[in-house]
Amino acid sequence: MNNKLQSVRGTHDHLPEDMYKYSNIITKAENISALYGFKPMATPIFEFSSVFKKTLGESSDIVTKEMYTFKDKGDEEITLRPEGTAGIVRAIISNGLSQEMPFKSFYHGPMFRYERPQKGRLRQFHQIGIELLGTKSEQADIEIIACANNLIKALDIDGSSTLHINSLGNITERKTYIADLLIYLKDFKNKLSISSIDRFEKNPLRILDSKAEEDIEIVKNAPKLINYLESESKDSFNKVLEGLNNLNITYEINHKLVRGLDYYNNTTFEFITNKLGSQSAILAGGRYDNLMKQMGGPDIPGIGWAAGIERLALLTTIKEDKKKSVSIIPVGIENNILCINLADELRNKNISIDMAYSGNLKKRLKQANKISADYAIIIGDEEIQNNNAIIRNLETGSQEYIELDKLVKHIEKKML
Repeated sequence: MNNKLQSVRGTHDHLPEDMYKYSNIITKAENISALYGFKPMATPIFEFSSVFKKTLGESSDIVTKEMYTFKDKGDEEITLRPEGTAGIVRAIISNGLSQEMPFKSFYHGPMFRYERPQKGRLRQFHQIGIELLGTKSEQADIEIIACANNLIKALDIDGSSTLHINSLGNITERKTYIADLLIYLKDFKNKLSISSIDRFEKNPLRILDSKAEEDIEIVKNAPKLINYLESESKDSFNKVLEGLNNLNITYEINHKLVRGLDYYNNTTFEFITNKLGSQSAILAGGRYDNLMKQMGGPDIPGIGWAAGIERLALLTTIKEDKKKSVSIIPVGIENNILCINLADELRNKNISIDMAYSGNLKKRLKQANKISADYAIIIGDEEIQNNNAIIRNLETGSQEYIELDKLVKHIEKKML
């Protein structure tokens, strides 16, 4: 038996170097979405299970295989959120915000899905996302995609990703298409992958975006959903493509792009990379015009996207912008109070301070170098007697003596 304490499979400890990158991604996403009028909001990490079962589709992989669902002490069935959209829509209904349209929200936080951990895919993962409710205009689709495109550019990963786009049409068009798709797939049913055989009855659209080689070969000649669109859906899709062209946003029409959730309709899109193996989608979304009505609210359309922070982090080369810092080294316990007060005064000046309390002077200077401090302030009995402090430049090794009452201003200048 392995007694070593470990994190639960599919979870990950975000160490300081990870958190810097994740925080940077979140900040950039929030700032860019704010330029489009999106405001931050947050929903609980767990909801009544019905919030997701009603919306994601009883036959979706998330509902059938991946949700973390449990009974709480009040015997209520609760689910850790597997995605963000349903919770946002629930919050709009619960808080009576359906009159405040259009409603634009930005969110980030942990999501939970029980699935096989892979590169960039965890059982507890983190997402950023935006949702726009209250308009059916194609301009909303264009703005949503443009916002995503600008984030991909800001993270400097546009060179390693491609925008794929498709239209799922409306419910009627999709039902007609699925009927013909099943007729086509019936002749190949025994040759499909195990997961696609399972999807054949429950969710045949998902067979189109299967990553199994045998499925990819079979669906090459499958009917295309776009050929089943009526004029209204076709015109809408063409307007979206025209808008992307006007903004010089490059894209590929992917007829096999269907997304995994039942609530999507019309415009659907993904930013794809070839650098993460089978987990190729790094940002994805689409239109969900029937979701709010399906959840018991008014008939209000919506569109949005979400991106996995862990996946984005694997592609970005963001390096920590190291803030200048100072290590204060009190030599002798009796000098601790003076140094603590000095540290407090410098922190009030927005200067990062590390207090080196223990070990001999050599060890404390070594620690100051280890944390990449720029300067060390050394104050011992001799310095107190002479009313000064030693300031050592930890890059060059040079040092100078500065009077105690001039120390704060002197350090301030060095930190500029």
